[in-house]
Order: sequence, then structure tokens, then C-alpha cells
Amino acid sequence: MKTVEETKAKKTSQLLSGSKMIVEALKAEKVEMIFGYPGGAVLNIYDALYDGGIPHILPRHEQGAIHAAEGYARISGKPGVVIATSGPGATNIITGLADAMMDSLPLVVFTGQVNDFALGTDAFQEAPVIGISMPITKHNYQVRDVRDLPRIIKEAFHIATTGRPGPVLIDIPKNISATIGEFDYPKEVHLPGYKLAPTPKQSDIEKVIHALKLSKKPIILAGAGVLIAHAHEELLQFAEQTHIPVVNTLLGLGSFPHNHEMFLGMGGMHGTYAANMGIYECDLLINIGARFDDRLTGDLEQFAKFAQIVHVDIDPAEIGKNIHTHIPVIGDAKETLTLLLKENPASCSNSEWVTHLQGLKEDFPLWYVPDGKTLKPQRLIELIHQQTSGDAIITTDVGQHQMWAAQFYGFTSPNKWVTSGGLGTMGFGLPAAIGAQLAAPNSSVVAILGDAGFQMTLQELALLKQYRLPIKVVILNNQSMGMVRQWQEIFYGGRYSESLLPDQPDYTKLADAYGLKGVVVDNEEDFVQAFQLSLHLNEPLVIDCRVTPTENVYPMISPGKGIQEMVGVKP
Repeated sequence: MKTVEETKAKKTSQLLSGSKMIVEALKAEKVEMIFGYPGGAVLNIYDALYDGGIPHILPRHEQGAIHAAEGYARISGKPGVVIATSGPGATNIITGLADAMMDSLPLVVFTGQVNDFALGTDAFQEAPVIGISMPITKHNYQVRDVRDLPRIIKEAFHIATTGRPGPVLIDIPKNISATIGEFDYPKEVHLPGYKLAPTPKQSDIEKVIHALKLSKKPIILAGAGVLIAHAHEELLQFAEQTHIPVVNTLLGLGSFPHNHEMFLGMGGMHGTYAANMGIYECDLLINIGARFDDRLTGDLEQFAKFAQIVHVDIDPAEIGKNIHTHIPVIGDAKETLTLLLKENPASCSNSEWVTHLQGLKEDFPLWYVPDGKTLKPQRLIELIHQQTSGDAIITTDVGQHQMWAAQFYGFTSPNKWVTSGGLGTMGFGLPAAIGAQLAAPNSSVVAILGDAGFQMTLQELALLKQYRLPIKVVILNNQSMGMVRQWQEIFYGGRYSESLLPDQPDYTKLADAYGLKGVVVDNEEDFVQAFQLSLHLNEPLVIDCRVTPTENVYPMISPGKGIQEMVGVKP
């Protein structure tokens, strides 16, 4: 005989197919939109989506779908949801999974799979997506019983969005999506083996405060963890109260205002002289939410070699992984900064240090040499900053254009910078701009792209017309894979092996083919005129910018060199 509790539980459940369970679960998670591409193994799911009430965005390639979801997640702070079919559909999203994993972006990805009774038979469009994706996801599942589906989806959203965010994949055999079962979406998750970061220990907070009191040359290194934790206000308050200069990582840009007197710029391979020398010379380095990646550190023996290292991170696996840490603080960046501020830390006795670094910042700024004849890419970024008042959402691929955008745009507020950091993915910028624009429909979005990276996902231009997205696509056309060409010039004696792209398509005709306006510019005046008009009309525009083809990104730290061994510093 059933108990009263069992009877009540029965009344709350429904008999649904696996596909309809997915739709109802996504509604329960308040999913705003789905990025996906249909195929045989997910047709049941797409049939449920037909009148399911959740907007669906149809990129023209699965890689476009997952990069758009990444852009959406970075700007909205909500998990991006992706659907791809089995076999090639699933393998086409692998790059995006790896990208999201390295850059800590929350995604929930559904892949179709062949019928479970056909698994392992090399059935049509079968791929071992669980094995392929395991190293590049925070967690993954393959559903073998439809009754597990509601619990798995609930767990996936919880895992993707808590702690250090990341992608979670759910692989669903086609027959499971058609099977009828009881749907009762859980309100809570029970994962005994999944431990969230604890509240930072008070003893560790006191150690940091003590180190601050002794320090004469402190530096704050702020990474993406500050942005993920929404801790930019606490960071600003902490830096101002303690009078400590701030350096950003590439992905940390926007966590501290670029025009603040205590900001030294971006650190690392193409960082500013003041930022890198500040890291090299400091006696206390407070890392908040950065993972000490190789593009930041250079030669590990030379990185902050005179400093006591404080590392605040929500992921304990990052602490001590690359750089020896003297004071580890495991916890959320916002919570940690709040606890530090509660200790009412006094201003450090570092006035000479601050004066020294501000002098370096003034004496060795970022630079380029205008020639009055060609459109310098650095100047182009400055013009975009001027025309958007520094308040646009900027997306990029990877390469020279990415570094120039990071150096010269100047971010004053958080969640305006969407780029591929750890994986360095060409083709990321355009679909990421689409996701960003959908997440922030009232914001100006500018996709700053290299001509090589743009050609990897240019088919996503179709979405600008279809969804009326007023994205400005700015192509820095130097007729090459710019960063590859730069390295071949510097390290390979100018032997440009397959890095030059002399036979470019006509990007204006390409834009026209997608129902968009396209223009070619090779000077400042024409660029400003076209860009201003597009902003005023609030419409998409593809701008083919013929920039100086031989320009390089400086400063630069050569591979294997220390953070203080920069070349190309302002002469």
C-alpha cells in the first residue's frame, strides 16, 4: 500500500517522452534560448522544440552554435545551451567544449547519439563523444534510462554554473529521447562527491593582511575569476583602500577601469612595460582569479622572482600548479575580497613604488608609428573606442587583432570583452558576437576579426540578417595570418611558409550575398564615416579594413624569456 508521501509525489509527475522532458527541464531552468543544429539523432528533440516555447537560434555550423553559446554565457552570466546531432554534429562542437573549459564558461550541451542497442557497432553517424569529450568537459553523461534524464539535466546545470564554471555534456541515444517515462523535475541536487569551494579561512585572510603590512612593493593581478564572481566593485574598493597597483590578465580585462590611476595595463607576452616590470619587481603579488598561464608568466624562474605569492582561486587545482604559492586562499573572489575589506586594510607604505610604476607607465606607453599613408591597426582600435565611447561589447578571434584590441580599446566596465583566451580559437569572434548581441540586445557589439579567422566561420553572417542583429564586423585585413607571419618574421628569418593570404575574397560582395551592407576602407576618415552611419542606423555592417600589412604587435616577450625581457618597448 502506498504512503501519503508517495501518492503526493505521484501526482506531481507526468508521463512524457525523453524529448519533452528536455524541453520541460529547460523551461524549469529558465533557459532563454538554445543554440543548435538539427540532425537525425536529435529529430525527436527538435520535434518537441517545434511548439516547446523556447527560442532556438540556428547557426550554420555546429562550431558557430557553441561559440555563440559561449558569447551568450560570457555576457549574460547564464549557461549557454547547445544541441548537436550525433557523429559529425557532436565532433564539430569539440573545439567549443575545449575553449569553454579553458576559459571557465558555463555550457550545457546536448548531443544526440545512435540508439543505445547500436552503441559500439560503428552505426551510421556514431561517434564516441563521451570518451572524446571527457578531458575537455567539467563533467559528461550518457543517458541509458529515461528515468534518469530529469536528474541528469538538473545536475548538469548545477555543475556547469557553480564553483569554477565549465561545460557539461549530456549524450542522449535516439531511442531514449523517444521513450516515455515519469517526469518529475527535482528541485535540488545531491552530489556527495561534488564539493564547492568553502568560505575562505579566516586564518588565510589574516595572513594576507599581515603580508600587506610588510610589503613595500605590492601588485594585484586580477583575472577572469573577478569577473565571474561579479567582484569588480570589491576589487576597485580594495585597490583604492590599500593603494595597490592593478594588472589584468587578458581575460581579466574590464575587471578594473583602464583609466584608473592605479591601473598598469595587461600583463604577459604582449602586456605593457609597466605591468610586466611591476610583476617582476614586486615583493608581494596578490593573484585574484587568474591561473598563471604560460602566456602571462613567460619563464617561470623569472616570474615575480622576488615576491611572496598570494593566490586566491575557487579551484584548488590551480593553486601551486604553475607558480609556487606562499599564501593559498581557496574561495570565491567576491567573498574573499569582502572578507579582506572587513579587516579594514590600511594603505600600504608604498608611495615610492606607486610613483615608480606610474613613471614607467608614462615613459613607456603602448605605441605605434603613424605614417600618414596607411591605416594602422592600432589606430583603428582607438577609433572604435572613440566611436563607441569605450562602452561596446568587443569580441575577437585569436591573433594580432586580438592583442591590439586588448591593448588599445580600453575597458572601463566589466563584461564587455569576449575573446578566446586559453585555447586561442580562430573563428571564435563572429559567432561569439552573435551570442553576445542576443544576450545584450541593447548594447553595441563589435566583432574585431582577422581576415584569416573570419573566413573560418563567415557563414554565420546569415544570422545577422535573419535575427536583425546590428553587429559591426570589423575585419583587420592584412592579407595574412598576422601572428603566424609575425613569428615567422622574427623567429624564422622571414620565411613566410603558408601564412600569407594574397587572394582575398571580395568581402563587400560576400556581405551583399547575405543581405548585408559591406564597405572597404583604407583610411581613418572613411572608416569613421561608415562606422558612425551604421551606429546611427542601428544596423549590421561588414567593414573590410585594409590595414598596414607588415605591422607587428609590441611589446613582446619571446618564448622562453622572462617577463622583464620585453622587446619592442617604446623607443
